[in-house]
Amino acid sequence: MKNILVIGAGRSAVTLIKYLLDNALENNWNVRVGDFSEDLAKKATGVHPNGSAFLFDVFNDNQRILEISNADIVISMLPASKHVVVAQDCVKLKKHLITASYVSKEINALDLPAKQAGVLLLNEIGLDPGIDHMSAMSVIDGVKE
Repeated sequence: MKNILVIGAGRSAVTLIKYLLDNALENNWNVRVGDFSEDLAKKATGVHPNGSAFLFDVFNDNQRILEISNADIVISMLPASKHVVVAQDCVKLKKHLITASYVSKEINALDLPAKQAGVLLLNEIGLDPGIDHMSAMSVIDGVKE
């Protein structure tokens, strides 16, 4: 079984978590969702047999390292400024990381160490905001017509 760690269960993470859980049985995935609000994480995972939710504090070094150590892949849905501490641990622990945020200077500085560790730091995975704006304008134009 592949262990997927999703850090952050806010609004932008809900669709991702649903997708992972909808495909978890077929793909043999265990999806762990951690958030500073345990209730939010529990709401996102529901009672799915391959999902679990837990209280997560990104600044708790011991917990963060333990959770990342137990994952095959980490998906950070935290605010962009908090990705770097997760990315640093992922490189040290040789775990792949995916985020939807742009590449910051701090994340970019981890490029060589990540490559040397054989770790993928995959950023900017998500919809380009321009697509959302174009879709909204298309709807607005249709209503105006």
